[in-house]
Amino acid sequence: MTLTRQQYLLMALVVAAVAAGVLQWRAGAGSSSSQAAPVAARPAQAAQGRGNAGAVTDLRLDRLKGPHAAAEDPARNPFRFRQREAPPLAEVPARALPPAPVLPAGPPPPPPIPLKFIGLLDAPVRIGRVAILSDSRGTVFYGKEGDIIDGRYQVLRIGAESAELSYADGRGRQTLRLSGQ
Repeated sequence: MTLTRQQYLLMALVVAAVAAGVLQWRAGAGSSSSQAAPVAARPAQAAQGRGNAGAVTDLRLDRLKGPHAAAEDPARNPFRFRQREAPPLAEVPARALPPAPVLPAGPPPPPPIPLKFIGLLDAPVRIGRVAILSDSRGTVFYGKEGDIIDGRYQVLRIGAESAELSYADGRGRQTLRLSGQ
């Protein structure tokens, strides 16, 4: 099997990335122990710089010595792995749940109409309102109420901000909002 120049370059890049990751990981592991002391000293230095503004004055340590509430489930063992027993189910009377309604399995609904309502033309009284529609390819269609667009869609109603269309056979009524695109 012969390797091309591109495959050699790809292998070199992978090796370099792995090496860089290992070096970064080692540098991060070594620096965390060396920076632990300065990080621990920072709160003390900050508290000295602010005076006693952040000091806690009321600790109420005596509450720790008082009686404690008993554990909820003394039989629980956090070191034993097993499933918890389910609580017993309460009996439900047979008449409590109504039968599920049977839905007729009809044909699936038609797909949404892929047109956009991009404008409105208020023509003189003789013509009326004209909807300006566009499809995904950028083709522009004009139609009045009752017109068939692209041989597939019928304009049912044209409003000021929406147009209602359906498929030419009356299925799939859909309202298109004015999008201006």
